[in-house]
Amino acid sequence: MIQKQTVTDIVKQWLEETEYFLVDVEISADNRIVVEIDHAEGVWIEDCVELSRFIEDHFDREKEDFELEVGSAGIGQPFKVIEQYHCHIGKDVEVLAADGKKYRGVLKEVNDGNFTVTCEEKVKREGEKRPHMEEVDYQFNIAEVKYCKYDLKF
Repeated sequence: MIQKQTVTDIVKQWLEETEYFLVDVEISADNRIVVEIDHAEGVWIEDCVELSRFIEDHFDREKEDFELEVGSAGIGQPFKVIEQYHCHIGKDVEVLAADGKKYRGVLKEVNDGNFTVTCEEKVKREGEKRPHMEEVDYQFNIAEVKYCKYDLKF
């Protein structure tokens, strides 16, 4: 069976010459290899093809057969690595907190394993008759949220 670390090392070697970053490598028991990469400005199919060929050049199908899929992390998928958070600063995100509550807002900042999302909420101040819309910042620990993902709007 092909080892995950072997594939990861090969991918990292290719990434050294690019501005892409590795999101994930998965290998099933039947040697189905799935490599996810990302880039601040999106992933180009030509680069996926180039990386796929680079990986294939490092293995011999005569010795060990495998299936290989190289692609982007997926625009609506939860973030898996810190670089994805950095790429989405200033963009709309959806967060599912550990307590099950969803937050939708703008990813404001990312640092030290934490991130801040600014949400617009109705706030009623003491002495006011009606609530008004106000920006409220929520801070989350990346390791403690169920997910954070780009909030794709149509």
